Amino acid sequence: MKSQISKMVYDLIIIGADSAGLSAGIYAGRKQIKTLIISKKIGGQSVLANNIENYPGFLSVSGEKLISKMKKQVENFGVVIEEKEVVSIKKNKNTFIIETGEKKYESKTVIIATGRHWRSLNVPGENEFLGKGVSTCAICDAPFYSGKDVAVIGGGNSAFSSAYDLLKYASKVYILQHRENFIGDKSMHEKLEKSGKVEFLNNAETKEIRGTKFVESLVYEDIKSKQMKELKVGGVFVSIGQIPNSDFAESFLELNNFREIIIDCKTNETSVRGVFAAGDVTNVKYKQSIIAAGEGAKAALSVSDFLKGSGIV
Repeated sequence: MKSQISKMVYDLIIIGADSAGLSAGIYAGRKQIKTLIISKKIGGQSVLANNIENYPGFLSVSGEKLISKMKKQVENFGVVIEEKEVVSIKKNKNTFIIETGEKKYESKTVIIATGRHWRSLNVPGENEFLGKGVSTCAICDAPFYSGKDVAVIGGGNSAFSSAYDLLKYASKVYILQHRENFIGDKSMHEKLEKSGKVEFLNNAETKEIRGTKFVESLVYEDIKSKQMKELKVGGVFVSIGQIPNSDFAESFLELNNFREIIIDCKTNETSVRGVFAAGDVTNVKYKQSIIAAGEGAKAALSVSDFLKGSGIV
């Protein structure tokens, strides 16, 4: 079916509605820029965070509550949000065409703030048992593993955070990673050790996830001894990092080796004039909600300057 073309030409379309996209929407709305936000899911990875303690103004806040407040603020400034997945972006003379499959939208400028998604293990059993013992979200699924032994795959802060969320539910938590040393924060490592419920397994390469109707065990290779070993677990949490959601813009914008959108650090403009990007989908070093929000605000202010300088508004 041919996509319908929206009759309205927006000043700005923001793709993504996590911290960066919503922050950009707030600033664009306050600047009275005619703005539309299109996002596959409102909140992205942020809504999975059960407890955020490093966002200014909150001693502690859930990701869901924080995003809800941002969304309300965006809508208060008259910015419309549509939950759809963008599949392509193209240049059309002095505007851009953003396509979602069933509809095409036209805009004078664009901010891409699509964030990231979890990396896959690519081992037998991972896809087969997804939702049946394999999970990428400990915050979402931890209560289902009460009294069970579980495995967390990964050696960084993502894995440590998943393990921490599982402590109050699981009987035991194994953390496996293929490196010699874990790279997550030392303070979190110490907290997990002190719990008495966590066992760290380094030089452990996950090879297979086994079970019948539900996960029953995990097979890994001890890289040093070359021996195959099996852990009896009722759940496997994959926490090996994230991949930028940049596929739809791959042939349109310049990306780095990590598939991050390369931006001008001062203006957030990409390799295509009039297209900006913000947050975890970009090559900004630190991936934090507060940083993404700041980058979104910066991108919106740059859009405002761009539109004025181009004589469009």
